[in-house]
Amino acid sequence: MKKLILILPIMALAACGEEPAPAALETAAPVEVVELPAPDQELFTAVFAETCPDAEPVATAVCRRGMGAPTVACEFGLGDDDVLRHDATLNIDDTGEGWMLADAENICSEHDSHHVDN
Repeated sequence: MKKLILILPIMALAACGEEPAPAALETAAPVEVVELPAPDQELFTAVFAETCPDAEPVATAVCRRGMGAPTVACEFGLGDDDVLRHDATLNIDDTGEGWMLADAENICSEHDSHHVDN
């Protein structure tokens, strides 16, 4: 029993001297933060009109963007409709300096003033 009592402090001291090496800190790749301001109703109206010239004009729009996000979610109403009945997403354009409608072909065909619903 005495031997066990003498060995325990030695084992404890040996364990104290063997600290694990600190783990290498992983550095995350820098996240690209987009500097473009979130579109307001005026900007969304202009992008929509330019992209979908055959659609009714935007009457109202509300766009929301997460901080630094590369996309913007917009709800909008067309013509005389002030209700936010429609949804669209804006992406950063190819130049990286402006906004464009995501899935523009479908958005425009859906809201084309010549479009007839069955």
